[in-house]
Amino acid sequence: MELNADFSQRAVVHAARLAWVQSPIRGVERRMLDRIGDEVARATSIVRYASGSRFSAHTHGGGEEFLVLEGVFEDEHGGYPVGSYVRNPPTSSHTPGSHEGCVIFVKLWQFDPADRTQVRIDTRHVPFLLVPERPGVEVVPLFRDDREEVRLERWAAGAHIEHHAGAGMELLVLEGSFNEGDEEFTRQSWLRLPAGSILRADAGPEGCRVWVKTGHLLLPNQPSPRPSCKRP
Repeated sequence: MELNADFSQRAVVHAARLAWVQSPIRGVERRMLDRIGDEVARATSIVRYASGSRFSAHTHGGGEEFLVLEGVFEDEHGGYPVGSYVRNPPTSSHTPGSHEGCVIFVKLWQFDPADRTQVRIDTRHVPFLLVPERPGVEVVPLFRDDREEVRLERWAAGAHIEHHAGAGMELLVLEGSFNEGDEEFTRQSWLRLPAGSILRADAGPEGCRVWVKTGHLLLPNQPSPRPSCKRP
């Protein structure tokens, strides 16, 4: 399966408008944003766990990165409430599920194969930082290396945002809204801009909070997923 698989092109998915699609695991549904592969895939998705649902134990061959949007995600390492940002690098393993149910934004098979950096951040307790060179913008840094940078951004109401995408940019709206051209982006709207683009956006009347990743769309090809277990 290929969905928004040409990373040289702008891609948009207003995920909150999509129907949930059942995954092969009972109680786990998804809204696909981009995907290359079948049930084991290089994928970006929004995934919903029903209360009491659980995956079998598995190892992350290509890494897993996720942000909890609703509820509490759980594994044997602990519980991750709304706002938790987690990076499970290649060779890590766990048994995920959710007692009360949850929704996560997740990216699979998109790590450097040599990356072994584990990240767990409860962003509810991390203050936003002012960005003097970007009026109306505050950030929470989440991860940065030679390949990519991940952060939360908070845009003031009505702020005009102009930002070079560099080697590519992805955004997911967490709260509020923004307009890019004639298109409005609201909760769970996802935008991917190719390398060399410029983001020109205007925050809505209540401002906007977004997850942002930059620098990653000109990377060498990721290793192809090899079948091992089904993932969302």
